[in-house]
Amino acid sequence: MHDPRTLMELGDGAVKALARRGYELDLDTLGALMSRRAAALDQIGKLRAEANRLAREARAGRGERDAAVTGGHQSAKQLKERIARLETEQRQAEAELSDFLLAVPNLPDPAIPDGGEQDAVEVRRVGAIPAFDFEPADHVALGERMGILDFKRAGKLSGARFSVARDAGAALERALASFFLDLHTREHGYREWSVPTLVTRQTMTGTGQLPKFEADLFRTGVGDRELFLIPTAEVPLTNLHADEVLDPAALPIALTAHTRCFRAEAGSYGRDTRGVMRLHEFGKVELVRICAPERAQDELTAMVGHAEACLQRLALAYRVMLLAARDTGFCARMTYDLEVWLPGQGQYREVSSCSDCGTFQGRRARIRVRGQGGAKSPAATLNGSGLPIGRTLAAILEQHQQADGSVLIPSALVPYTGFSRIAPDGAADR
Repeated sequence: MHDPRTLMELGDGAVKALARRGYELDLDTLGALMSRRAAALDQIGKLRAEANRLAREARAGRGERDAAVTGGHQSAKQLKERIARLETEQRQAEAELSDFLLAVPNLPDPAIPDGGEQDAVEVRRVGAIPAFDFEPADHVALGERMGILDFKRAGKLSGARFSVARDAGAALERALASFFLDLHTREHGYREWSVPTLVTRQTMTGTGQLPKFEADLFRTGVGDRELFLIPTAEVPLTNLHADEVLDPAALPIALTAHTRCFRAEAGSYGRDTRGVMRLHEFGKVELVRICAPERAQDELTAMVGHAEACLQRLALAYRVMLLAARDTGFCARMTYDLEVWLPGQGQYREVSSCSDCGTFQGRRARIRVRGQGGAKSPAATLNGSGLPIGRTLAAILEQHQQADGSVLIPSALVPYTGFSRIAPDGAADR
């Protein structure tokens, strides 16, 4: 969320920056809403001053008080009524201004490229794409043939775009979550949290999922109580510090959690629905960092490195992409995608997005940093996947498959799985 004064001060600069994202900023409407709020506040201030003057006169000596009472009662009552009407107008103006600002995306960093999905810039490739002397299968064929993934039974339980894993597949999912959490907490300095997967509308608004992405969220509730299923642990992790003033000595704050994530994917229209690539429910380990605004770029570099470490330890080939302005998320000003190679598809596919949101979420969720002299200003927030369980499992199956139909388990995972190979029939070789 933006400070409206900043948008007005930037003027055409803000309009041009947001146009890079495909968003048309209406400065005239914004200015009118700000003027309306300011006018109401100004009138309320003047009327309250007049009401205070009358009150002081009423407290004057007996003769003066009698005069003030006989001549002032009606004026005091009228002032009170006018103030009440103006306060209603002010609240309405505040609500309309807030609604306007909640729909405005973050300003893109000037360093990111123009364009959309096809205009992302490749930063680097890491690891050799595996070469096979056989036709590599995709994770769906591998998992179903081994009996460790079962999409048919998942459909019986919940419908399309769900999955179930069993035996070595379920063990591999559990191992990945534990491995990621241990890596991030023991080597990267994150603190592990266990957080709710049901959160309030206010919590969803704090990190930018609402109001814009309501169609992509699952909502539930009992009676008058409304709750949303989280699309990512970014939501509860970031909002742990909502409405707090942080000590700069405590920064950066680094948080991680493994949760189930829920996405309606209302706008996907059948894209990537095969296998685990775009499920309604999936597991993910999330990374969140909160810092002083001037440290955000350094923290983004660190976070990308933490996500990359997961792929490197699993001996997975991947590349890092800097997203273009139109493909950068609503709250982000800069995003790096990590794309893992999937031999079964013959292409790189996104497995992690690491984003610098600047002070955009900090302002929405009222996460502030205490500065010199006690001044408070919005904190910067960053988030990234570190990593999703299903997509990482798919990459392991596809990149580490063997000619006999077995899959080798990366050595870093063996202490967690207790086996080093999944046989063609799904048996775990211990």
